[in-house]
Amino acid sequence: MNDASAEPQLAELAQAARHKSVMEDPSSTAIARTYADAFLRASGDAVDDVLEEFTSFQDDVLTPNPAFERMLLGSATSTDEKLGLIERAVAPHASTTFANFLRVLARHGRLELFPQILGEAHVAREAELGKQRVTVITAQPLSAEDLRRVESELDAATSYTPVVIPEVDPAILGGMVIRVGDTVYDSSLKARLRQLRGRLKAKATHEIQSGRDRLRHSEGD
Repeated sequence: MNDASAEPQLAELAQAARHKSVMEDPSSTAIARTYADAFLRASGDAVDDVLEEFTSFQDDVLTPNPAFERMLLGSATSTDEKLGLIERAVAPHASTTFANFLRVLARHGRLELFPQILGEAHVAREAELGKQRVTVITAQPLSAEDLRRVESELDAATSYTPVVIPEVDPAILGGMVIRVGDTVYDSSLKARLRQLRGRLKAKATHEIQSGRDRLRHSEGD
Protein backbone atom coordinates (compact mmCIF):
# COMPACT_ATOMS: atom_id res chain seq x y z
CA MET A 1 0.00 0.00 0.00
CA ASN A 2 1.39 3.44 -0.86
CA ASP A 3 1.34 6.42 1.50
CA ALA A 4 -1.36 8.23 -0.47
CA SER A 5 -3.91 5.51 0.22
CA ALA A 6 -2.90 4.85 3.81
CA GLU A 7 -4.94 7.51 5.63
CA PRO A 8 -8.39 6.59 4.23
CA GLN A 9 -7.90 2.93 5.15
CA LEU A 10 -6.51 3.85 8.54
CA ALA A 11 -9.45 6.10 9.25
CA GLU A 12 -11.97 3.49 8.10
CA LEU A 13 -10.36 0.66 10.06
CA ALA A 14 -9.85 2.75 13.17
CA GLN A 15 -13.40 4.03 13.13
CA ALA A 16 -14.84 0.54 12.74
CA ALA A 17 -12.44 -0.81 15.33
CA ARG A 18 -13.35 1.85 17.84
CA HIS A 19 -17.07 1.10 17.84
CA LYS A 20 -16.66 -2.67 17.64
CA SER A 21 -14.13 -2.74 20.48
CA VAL A 22 -16.17 -0.56 22.78
CA MET A 23 -19.25 -2.71 22.27
CA GLU A 24 -17.55 -6.11 22.51
CA ASP A 25 -14.75 -5.42 24.99
CA PRO A 26 -14.31 -1.99 26.58
CA SER A 27 -10.84 -2.76 27.90
CA SER A 28 -8.00 -0.55 26.70
CA THR A 29 -6.06 -3.66 25.67
CA ALA A 30 -8.77 -4.74 23.24
CA ILE A 31 -8.98 -1.26 21.74
CA ALA A 32 -5.19 -1.00 21.47
CA ARG A 33 -5.04 -4.40 19.77
CA THR A 34 -7.54 -3.35 17.12
CA TYR A 35 -5.75 -0.08 16.40
CA ALA A 36 -2.49 -2.00 16.17
CA ASP A 37 -4.07 -4.27 13.58
CA ALA A 38 -5.25 -1.22 11.64
CA PHE A 39 -1.74 0.22 11.77
CA LEU A 40 -0.10 -2.97 10.50
CA ARG A 41 -2.60 -3.41 7.68
CA ALA A 42 -2.22 0.20 6.58
CA SER A 43 1.59 -0.10 6.55
CA GLY A 44 1.50 -2.68 3.76
CA ASP A 45 4.85 -3.95 2.51
CA ALA A 46 6.67 -1.30 4.55
CA VAL A 47 5.33 -2.69 7.82
CA ASP A 48 8.72 -3.42 9.40
CA ASP A 49 10.12 0.01 8.52
CA VAL A 50 7.06 1.82 9.84
CA LEU A 51 6.96 -0.34 12.96
CA GLU A 52 10.61 0.56 13.59
CA GLU A 53 9.67 4.22 13.18
CA PHE A 54 6.79 3.70 15.64
CA THR A 55 9.22 2.19 18.17
CA SER A 56 11.85 4.88 17.64
CA PHE A 57 9.26 7.60 18.24
CA GLN A 58 8.42 6.05 21.62
CA ASP A 59 12.02 5.32 22.66
CA ASP A 60 13.84 8.34 21.21
CA VAL A 61 11.20 11.09 21.33
CA LEU A 62 8.50 10.44 23.92
CA THR A 63 10.41 8.64 26.67
CA PRO A 64 13.31 11.16 26.86
CA ASN A 65 10.89 14.10 26.67
CA PRO A 66 8.12 13.55 29.25
CA ALA A 67 6.78 17.10 28.93
CA PHE A 68 6.19 16.61 25.19
CA GLU A 69 4.75 13.16 25.87
CA ARG A 70 2.23 14.62 28.33
CA MET A 71 1.23 17.31 25.83
CA LEU A 72 0.77 14.85 22.96
CA LEU A 73 -0.79 11.93 24.82
CA GLY A 74 -2.35 13.57 27.88
CA SER A 75 -5.99 14.48 28.38
CA ALA A 76 -5.19 18.11 29.23
CA THR A 77 -4.42 18.89 25.57
CA SER A 78 -7.32 19.36 23.17
CA THR A 79 -7.68 17.42 19.93
CA ASP A 80 -6.91 20.52 17.85
CA GLU A 81 -3.79 21.21 19.91
CA LYS A 82 -2.61 17.63 19.48
CA LEU A 83 -3.17 17.79 15.73
CA GLY A 84 -1.19 21.02 15.68
CA LEU A 85 1.69 19.37 17.53
CA ILE A 86 1.67 16.51 15.06
CA GLU A 87 1.78 18.92 12.11
CA ARG A 88 4.56 21.07 13.55
CA ALA A 89 6.75 18.63 15.44
CA VAL A 90 6.17 15.18 13.96
CA ALA A 91 4.89 15.20 10.38
CA PRO A 92 7.92 17.03 8.88
CA HIS A 93 10.20 14.28 10.19
CA ALA A 94 7.95 11.22 9.81
CA SER A 95 6.68 8.99 7.05
CA THR A 96 3.25 9.79 5.71
CA THR A 97 1.86 6.51 7.04
CA PHE A 98 3.07 7.14 10.59
CA ALA A 99 1.98 10.78 10.63
CA ASN A 100 -1.44 9.75 9.30
CA PHE A 101 -1.78 7.15 12.04
CA LEU A 102 -1.05 9.72 14.74
CA ARG A 103 -3.68 12.01 13.21
CA VAL A 104 -6.25 9.19 13.31
CA LEU A 105 -5.46 8.49 16.96
CA ALA A 106 -5.76 12.18 17.81
CA ARG A 107 -9.10 12.58 16.03
CA HIS A 108 -10.56 9.55 17.81
CA GLY A 109 -9.18 10.49 21.23
CA ARG A 110 -6.90 7.46 21.40
CA LEU A 111 -3.41 8.95 21.57
CA GLU A 112 -3.15 8.03 25.25
CA LEU A 113 -3.10 4.39 24.10
CA PHE A 114 0.02 4.94 21.98
CA PRO A 115 2.36 2.80 24.17
CA GLN A 116 -0.18 -0.02 24.37
CA ILE A 117 -0.81 0.09 20.64
CA LEU A 118 2.94 -0.14 20.04
CA GLY A 119 3.18 -3.20 22.26
CA GLU A 120 0.22 -4.89 20.58
CA ALA A 121 1.64 -4.08 17.13
CA HIS A 122 4.89 -5.84 18.02
CA VAL A 123 3.04 -8.89 19.32
CA ALA A 124 0.83 -9.07 16.22
CA ARG A 125 3.78 -8.70 13.85
CA GLU A 126 5.71 -11.39 15.70
CA ALA A 127 2.71 -13.72 15.37
CA GLU A 128 2.63 -13.08 11.61
CA LEU A 129 6.29 -14.14 11.45
CA GLY A 130 5.68 -17.33 13.44
CA LYS A 131 7.03 -15.94 16.70
CA GLN A 132 5.57 -16.07 20.20
CA ARG A 133 6.49 -14.02 23.24
CA VAL A 134 7.57 -16.07 26.22
CA THR A 135 8.04 -14.33 29.56
CA VAL A 136 10.67 -15.99 31.72
CA ILE A 137 10.57 -14.89 35.38
CA THR A 138 13.47 -15.64 37.70
CA ALA A 139 14.42 -14.51 41.21
CA GLN A 140 17.74 -13.11 39.94
CA PRO A 141 18.64 -11.67 36.52
CA LEU A 142 19.69 -14.32 34.01
CA SER A 143 23.24 -14.14 32.71
CA ALA A 144 23.72 -13.85 28.96
CA GLU A 145 24.74 -17.52 28.86
CA ASP A 146 21.69 -18.65 30.85
CA LEU A 147 19.39 -16.57 28.66
CA ARG A 148 20.84 -18.16 25.52
CA ARG A 149 20.37 -21.61 27.06
CA VAL A 150 16.73 -20.87 27.92
CA GLU A 151 16.09 -19.54 24.40
CA SER A 152 17.68 -22.63 22.87
CA GLU A 153 15.67 -25.03 25.04
CA LEU A 154 12.40 -23.20 24.34
CA ASP A 155 13.15 -23.13 20.62
CA ALA A 156 13.70 -26.90 20.64
CA ALA A 157 10.56 -27.56 22.69
CA THR A 158 8.06 -25.39 20.80
CA SER A 159 6.63 -25.22 17.30
CA TYR A 160 7.23 -21.47 17.06
CA THR A 161 10.20 -19.14 17.39
CA PRO A 162 10.18 -17.91 21.00
CA VAL A 163 10.81 -14.26 21.76
CA VAL A 164 12.07 -14.44 25.32
CA ILE A 165 11.17 -11.57 27.65
CA PRO A 166 13.19 -11.90 30.88
CA GLU A 167 11.70 -10.54 34.10
CA VAL A 168 12.92 -10.56 37.70
CA ASP A 169 10.70 -11.27 40.70
CA PRO A 170 12.57 -11.99 43.97
CA ALA A 171 9.31 -13.26 45.48
CA ILE A 172 9.56 -16.55 43.58
CA LEU A 173 12.75 -17.29 45.61
CA GLY A 174 14.32 -19.52 42.98
CA GLY A 175 13.57 -21.67 39.97
CA MET A 176 11.62 -20.22 37.07
CA VAL A 177 8.14 -19.19 35.97
CA ILE A 178 7.39 -19.31 32.25
CA ARG A 179 4.36 -17.51 30.84
CA VAL A 180 3.15 -18.08 27.27
CA GLY A 181 0.02 -16.07 26.59
CA ASP A 182 -2.46 -17.02 29.31
CA THR A 183 -0.63 -20.24 30.20
CA VAL A 184 1.79 -20.28 33.16
CA TYR A 185 4.35 -23.00 33.87
CA ASP A 186 5.48 -22.54 37.46
CA SER A 187 8.61 -24.39 38.58
CA SER A 188 9.63 -21.75 41.10
CA LEU A 189 10.89 -22.57 44.59
CA LYS A 190 7.92 -20.69 45.99
CA ALA A 191 5.52 -22.96 44.09
CA ARG A 192 7.39 -26.08 45.24
CA LEU A 193 7.26 -24.94 48.86
CA ARG A 194 3.53 -24.26 48.45
CA GLN A 195 3.03 -27.77 47.05
CA LEU A 196 5.09 -29.25 49.89
CA ARG A 197 3.01 -27.40 52.48
CA GLY A 198 -0.12 -28.71 50.77
CA ARG A 199 1.12 -32.31 50.86
CA LEU A 200 2.22 -32.02 54.51
CA LYS A 201 -1.16 -30.54 55.43
CA ALA A 202 -2.96 -33.31 53.57
CA LYS A 203 -0.80 -35.94 55.29
CA ALA A 204 -1.43 -34.41 58.72
CA THR A 205 -5.17 -34.28 58.05
CA HIS A 206 -5.13 -37.94 56.94
CA GLU A 207 -3.21 -39.00 60.05
CA ILE A 208 -5.59 -37.10 62.33
CA GLN A 209 -8.59 -38.70 60.61
CA SER A 210 -6.98 -42.14 60.81
CA GLY A 211 -6.34 -41.61 64.53
CA ARG A 212 -9.96 -40.65 65.08
CA ASP A 213 -11.12 -43.72 63.16
CA ARG A 214 -8.89 -46.00 65.24
CA LEU A 215 -10.18 -44.36 68.43
CA ARG A 216 -13.82 -44.91 67.39
CA HIS A 217 -13.11 -48.55 66.56
CA SER A 218 -11.39 -49.13 69.93
CA GLU A 219 -14.27 -47.49 71.80
CA GLY A 220 -16.72 -49.66 69.91
CA ASP A 221 -14.83 -52.75 70.95
